[in-house]
Amino acid sequence: MRTILVTGGAGFIGSHLVRYLLQQPGVRVVNLDALTYAGELQRLSELEGEPRYVFVHGRIEDEELVAQVCRRYEVEGIINCAAQTHVDRSILRADAFVETNVRGTYALLEVARQQRLQRFLQLSTDEVYGEASEGFRYAEDSPLQPSSPYAATKAAADHLVGAFVRTYGVPAFIVRSCNVYGPYQFPEKLIPMSICNALCNEPIPLYGDGLQRREWLYVEDLCRALWLLYERAEPGRVYNVSSQEERTNLEVVQAILQLLGKPQELIRPVPDRPGHDRRYAMESQRIAALGWRAEVPFTEGLQRTVYWYVEHRLWWERLRTAEYAQYRRQWYEGYLHSGQR
Repeated sequence: MRTILVTGGAGFIGSHLVRYLLQQPGVRVVNLDALTYAGELQRLSELEGEPRYVFVHGRIEDEELVAQVCRRYEVEGIINCAAQTHVDRSILRADAFVETNVRGTYALLEVARQQRLQRFLQLSTDEVYGEASEGFRYAEDSPLQPSSPYAATKAAADHLVGAFVRTYGVPAFIVRSCNVYGPYQFPEKLIPMSICNALCNEPIPLYGDGLQRREWLYVEDLCRALWLLYERAEPGRVYNVSSQEERTNLEVVQAILQLLGKPQELIRPVPDRPGHDRRYAMESQRIAALGWRAEVPFTEGLQRTVYWYVEHRLWWERLRTAEYAQYRRQWYEGYLHSGQR
């Protein structure tokens, strides 16, 4: 039995990846998650009693805990999905981002080095490259020019991964993904926020003119890419994973309203956020050479996602209650001032 440690496995991408890995024969998954405001074990409720699945509550910054988990379950490799990811929160205050994204990645790498793990996959983002001019796409060897505090912490983590490969020979590699969407995404991100607001007939805030362009990748396509790269990637290399499907934020919101039969007047322009990049775009030649390509067109993936939120209203309505918002706020403030950071 091969045992893989997935960090952040109760989050949006991590929970989808946990389910995907358990579909592979002979694979056991250990899910290490701190259950922060965006971590939801309900995403994995169907795995209760699954003998090849283990959940451990804890932070990736806790190097001793990570080491104990790896020894106890004879972990062969780590897929690091744990991260603070919401750009707006990083602009308000970046402490938690530095702690989790940088310090946490360092702790995982130290365990991988000391225990000589076989694989280490670092999930990163296209935002580390910074803004892409029209018609240009970043390659894997392009320089990093992050704009937001969030992107800067992910770039720092990527540099740590590269350093551990070069200095210690840790068999690690980096996967940089474009924007990911799908079921169970926390409703602070553009697509789920727009869907939930529209279903409640509430205004949908849109930064600036809404013409910021992003590539959009359905979460199942990303899971296929991560498993392929876990099996076949070369240590020390970077692999971009992009859909080549660009949409403006305005186009995305308009499509959601059309699918729900809601008026376009729900869109409410708001002042743009500081340092907001206009466009991200990447080439994905390395993973394409391994046979991967995005299989779910954006129109189909968006339709699936919208209908999922329609059918799972109880899940996201709970996340929008005043009580839950207070919990999220208290958790974040407590995290910033905790001696356990």
